[in-house]
Amino acid sequence: MKSLESKLEHVQESFDSVRANLHKHNFTLGGNWDYDHGYFDRNLDEAQKVWLRIPFQVITGRLEGDTEATDAFVQIGTPFVLKHLYNEGLDPEAEAETYGALVDQFQTPVDADAKLEDPWIQKASALLKEVERNWQLI
Repeated sequence: MKSLESKLEHVQESFDSVRANLHKHNFTLGGNWDYDHGYFDRNLDEAQKVWLRIPFQVITGRLEGDTEATDAFVQIGTPFVLKHLYNEGLDPEAEAETYGALVDQFQTPVDADAKLEDPWIQKASALLKEVERNWQLI
């Protein structure tokens, strides 16, 4: 994982505005959001192993997920780029479960915080600069 300096760090805006600005650059609300914090993610490679992640903290209101509108007001944290190395294929020891079958069949990452090569850091930095240039108050 590599933290990236950004003009967006500490920006406070409505969640809807932040989401709209980041959706323009193909960021999505990461699945690990909670009612008081979360991350917007954008993959940097086709294999979806390298990601630019922009964290946020809810200041007021309540985050209800990726709904059309929310009253949440958020503060953006320090963006970072990370790389996950996954085991390829299915886990031979996985057990089918009613609710977890889609998740539990896959193996855990070999390295959830793998070493980042400079080209990925440069690509993430360039994308972040593009996001900053195109940021609009909505």
